[in-house]
Amino acid sequence: MFAHRGLAIEAPENTLLAFAHAVAAGASYIETDVHASSDGIAVVAHDPDLKRIADREVRVDHLTFGELRRIDLGHGQVFCSLAEALDGFPETRFNIDIKSKAAVNPTVAAILSARASKRVLVSSFDEGRRVAALRGLPGVVSSASARRFVIALLAGKLGISPIVRGALRGLVAVQVPEKALGLRITTARMIRRLHDAGVEVHVWTVNDPVRMAELLDLGVDGLVTDRADLALAVVAERSQPS
Repeated sequence: MFAHRGLAIEAPENTLLAFAHAVAAGASYIETDVHASSDGIAVVAHDPDLKRIADREVRVDHLTFGELRRIDLGHGQVFCSLAEALDGFPETRFNIDIKSKAAVNPTVAAILSARASKRVLVSSFDEGRRVAALRGLPGVVSSASARRFVIALLAGKLGISPIVRGALRGLVAVQVPEKALGLRITTARMIRRLHDAGVEVHVWTVNDPVRMAELLDLGVDGLVTDRADLALAVVAERSQPS
């Protein structure tokens, strides 16, 4: 169960408080996002700008980390760096989505500094960013970029297994919505073909407990959810002896 941007019920998303709530609920995996500040710090943030979360018309990469730290996000929270998140939760595994080219090197530096290579999964929708990050992080695991997954999806729908395997070679997972390009990904056949290619299937963003159970029944390996508390309850209930 991946706590999507932490557990932001009573905390702003992607903050240390949201991460703390997720860990307190029992989450072992946190999904988060990284941009770079103007002075080259890996900043935990999903959006490229502050409009949605702070009602300010300014980009993350136009502010220094010091300036970002002075912005009130609510509940006493401010922007945190990736280094702070990794250091603050040393037993937690992080799924890190690199959101910009400028964030690649700062993300690599933060992971290496925290000696967190064995507890992170690095991803990006952009293949160039993904490859560049892994170049600086030998041995770190990764999920499919959009380009590689689209190839695998189309080949999977056509039943061309060698192309599916080739598109996903070297990856540990695909992290996907339920549908893409008008095609449903979360079918038993498609999940089986992805498993046959050697990757786990993680689906985002699933917040309904009934659908969580249905996806687990289909063989999905991971759920990315805003409600890690509900997801963990679903898993606990399924683990009870019948």
